[in-house]
Amino acid sequence: MSYSRVALTSGAAELLRRLRDEHGPLMFHQSGGCCDGSAPMCYPAGEFRTGNSDVHLGDLDVDGVAEAIPVWMSAAQFEYWKHTHLTIDVVPGRGSGFSLEAPEGVRFLIRSRLLTNEELTAFGLV
Repeated sequence: MSYSRVALTSGAAELLRRLRDEHGPLMFHQSGGCCDGSAPMCYPAGEFRTGNSDVHLGDLDVDGVAEAIPVWMSAAQFEYWKHTHLTIDVVPGRGSGFSLEAPEGVRFLIRSRLLTNEELTAFGLV
């Protein structure tokens, strides 16, 4: 069985299809900042530079989008969240001006749950 650390709601997937059509390939980065800095930020692929201080959480497959959408998190934040599964959702409201959904009047947010015992084992955390 294959396990993933990240998923999408259907509403987020619908928005990502529209953003992909407008901006091309996409990526997410989840930082450990405060306020809008703690929200998942959606960028054109490659516009946010990742490096050794980031962890690749996984790739989101969205129907109708040719390329998987990588999801990254700062390594420092990952230490706090490594026992959680993250689901990217979208809600009405204004988020950060840097994330691609900002002009749409909606914002991405993270819904989280603790990993199951099976997931913890699969990720080598027990």
